[in-house]
Amino acid sequence: MSLFDSMLKSSESLFQDPVALDFDFLPKVIPYREKEQRYIATCIKPLMSQRTGKNILIHGTPGIGKTAAVRHLFKELEDETDEIIPIYLNCWQKNTSFKLIIEICEKLDYKFTHNKKTEELFEIVKQMLNRKSVVFCFDEVDKLEDLDILYMILEQIYRKTIILITNYKEWAVTLDERIRSRLALELLEFRSYNAAEIKGIMEGRIKYAFVPEVWQEDALDLAVKKTADLRDVRLGLSLLREAGNLAEDRASKKIEVKDIQAAIDKLSDVKIKSPEALKEDEQHILELIKDNSGKKIGDLFTVYKEKGGEGVYKTFQRKIDFLSRNKFISTKKQTGGPDGTTTIVKYERETKLDEF
Repeated sequence: MSLFDSMLKSSESLFQDPVALDFDFLPKVIPYREKEQRYIATCIKPLMSQRTGKNILIHGTPGIGKTAAVRHLFKELEDETDEIIPIYLNCWQKNTSFKLIIEICEKLDYKFTHNKKTEELFEIVKQMLNRKSVVFCFDEVDKLEDLDILYMILEQIYRKTIILITNYKEWAVTLDERIRSRLALELLEFRSYNAAEIKGIMEGRIKYAFVPEVWQEDALDLAVKKTADLRDVRLGLSLLREAGNLAEDRASKKIEVKDIQAAIDKLSDVKIKSPEALKEDEQHILELIKDNSGKKIGDLFTVYKEKGGEGVYKTFQRKIDFLSRNKFISTKKQTGGPDGTTTIVKYERETKLDEF
């Protein structure tokens, strides 16, 4: 057998549709989330009868399908009826009421937003939305810097369901009593996937993304194990993509264990950055946390200002969140006590891709 028989030709690829490895990709069915989707659907269902629906807080750890489940339901709504308008909003990308109103205007194809204030734009939006029923989804709602948009929707939109998505159930406790009582939130927890479910999800994506039979079983098993340990399907999908790229780079017709292991090593280098890669102020905050590990975020901010730190508390919060998401520190919500809900910040690295 020629040495070249097992190698890809220049015109060949292991991928048939790599878009299927994007976490935002919506398969025809969201596996293992049927129960949760049915519950969300019951909250929306009254809108079908021109009655206001129930509001719901969806919570759970990152990478377990919260957003995908809602977006899938929204797609079904769009196919089912023109009388209910689904509006999905990402509060990480648009973190103020003004930015969200602009986004809503864009979704409603209203373009004359220049030089208009939040209240003016909402008056226009209100007239358009109150002709029908509306489902709002505020994803990563805990990133909002102000809640004016929620007040306006609660007060002025007639028939609606409001879906709030967050990683932190405790966030709802911090809401002003007036808005909390008006929302009357149902609570829905998305549990983490188990190893068998993760394998099912990854096998499903592989069918879309890769040419048939290019994955060796032991390579997939290793990818599943790492993903289950990390409890984040998004990282698992990144592993699949990177392993495919690495196998192609060596002109292999199969994706093997060594490709997954190399993908783990490579993604570790990217995901877990060295402190030297941080901006100066981020390095300053990281050093401050190292010296004050275990303190409340408010107390850290006080120390930060005393040491000449610039910026307001919200900016400081965003930088803490950035450091946490990139595994430089860990944060944990703490409820109860004289200070109510707060965040404890520790200088300790969370599990890395290569720590097992």
